[in-house]
Amino acid sequence: MLAYALKRLFILAISLAIASLVIFLVVEVAPGDPASFMLGINARPDTVAALRAELGLDLPVHERYLAWVSGMVQGDFGTSYTYRAPVAQMVAERVQVSLPLALYALLLSTLIAFPAGIFAAARRGKPGDVAVMGATQLGVAVPNFWFAMLLVLLFALKLRWFSAGGFPGWDDPLQGLKALTLPAVALALPQAAILARVMRSALIDILHEDFIRTARAKGLSRRQALWRHGVRNALIPVLTIIGLQFSFLLAGAIIIEQVFFLPGLGRLIFQAITQRDLIVVESVVMLLVFAVIVVTFVTDLAYAAVDPRLRRRR
Repeated sequence: MLAYALKRLFILAISLAIASLVIFLVVEVAPGDPASFMLGINARPDTVAALRAELGLDLPVHERYLAWVSGMVQGDFGTSYTYRAPVAQMVAERVQVSLPLALYALLLSTLIAFPAGIFAAARRGKPGDVAVMGATQLGVAVPNFWFAMLLVLLFALKLRWFSAGGFPGWDDPLQGLKALTLPAVALALPQAAILARVMRSALIDILHEDFIRTARAKGLSRRQALWRHGVRNALIPVLTIIGLQFSFLLAGAIIIEQVFFLPGLGRLIFQAITQRDLIVVESVVMLLVFAVIVVTFVTDLAYAAVDPRLRRRR
């Protein structure tokens, strides 16, 4: 298990190094100069040159890349061009919204998908299975931002059970959780539809394996064989989807945060792109890539915990 974990850690480090280089180069070749954008089209060339020197934009590309990477390793993500505030401080403020939102949505999707997938697999071909698969097909087809607007119209504007947007902070945890409920539901339902379909397919494949028939031959009922042997073995592909879903929910909630006016990382990236605040874009995207890679690493370790064959494989 230790050798497997060290191997995955090495791959993680290589992935981070390649990702940092790609992110820096992509942002570097993007059109537009941050200094010119900040000063406006009527700014004098010497003023623009002075601001570029102040921001460090006049340095060679390799020096700026090395300074950026070394700063991140030390926990310094640089200073925002627009807000003149440390990027680490801005990220710390925004992650208090994005991380709970992603965890909340992941919890909801898992709580919905697992029972639905197991229920459909246990009743394959029956009306219950058809109903669950129809609902999941609808969940996959409906865009989450359109579903989010429907939730706002129904629960915020008509029923007035929730607010239409904004975030009051965590001074009152119940109010903060309530403000994240509609966005979490909008994010969770499409992901729950995907996860339920994967759970059903994996469980149906497992139920036709020889060890399930052996368990039934030893006297276990279909229900006992399903829960004791089927569900655990079906978790391996499901863990992949859960890991990918968390990464998506953390990094891909830009539109949902815009719909609900949530001050999260997604909205921060959107604002930084429109304002040509390159250091914020680079640092936040790199942080999200780091989160995705770490989640993938944890998922791989979960594979090894669930499937002992991975620990023995050379």
